[in-house]
Amino acid sequence: MEKEHPYTTSLTWTGNKGEGTANYKAYDRDYDIEVKGKPVINGSSDPSFRGAPGRHNPEELFVSAISSCHMLWYLHLCSVNHIVVTDYRDEAKGVMMEKEDGSGYFKEVILRPVVTLTDSKMIGRARELHHEANKMCFIANSCNFPIGHEPEFVFLSESGLLESGG
Repeated sequence: MEKEHPYTTSLTWTGNKGEGTANYKAYDRDYDIEVKGKPVINGSSDPSFRGAPGRHNPEELFVSAISSCHMLWYLHLCSVNHIVVTDYRDEAKGVMMEKEDGSGYFKEVILRPVVTLTDSKMIGRARELHHEANKMCFIANSCNFPIGHEPEFVFLSESGLLESGG
């Protein structure tokens, strides 16, 4: 049986400089995202679309949502498969295509996690779990483009030093 999980956010445009949208250059693209009881996220459009470079843009947040959802499922799957992960960092990259009319779409997202394991013998299974995490990820399941995975593994040697495992 499926369960429904509602999510509510509040978005407030903060970019009115006094003239509203009187013309394309008359307003800022700034906004605030609020979720009750959590810190405010200051957003804007990408700087190439007249946005503020010091604020998060929707495209960055989208790629971050894919990366973080994947990580959370991956850590869960590692824990139930008795694979001990001590560090996880991802340099995710999304590619958005802009059409002539100004609309656009994401054509791909590549996740490049660097995962630290305590046991080098578990690298094979740890690699496989990235594919399983992708199948489980709520965000990935909502996308209409491929999400690639290029994991790198390091492990703690008996001396406690990090060693690469590929």
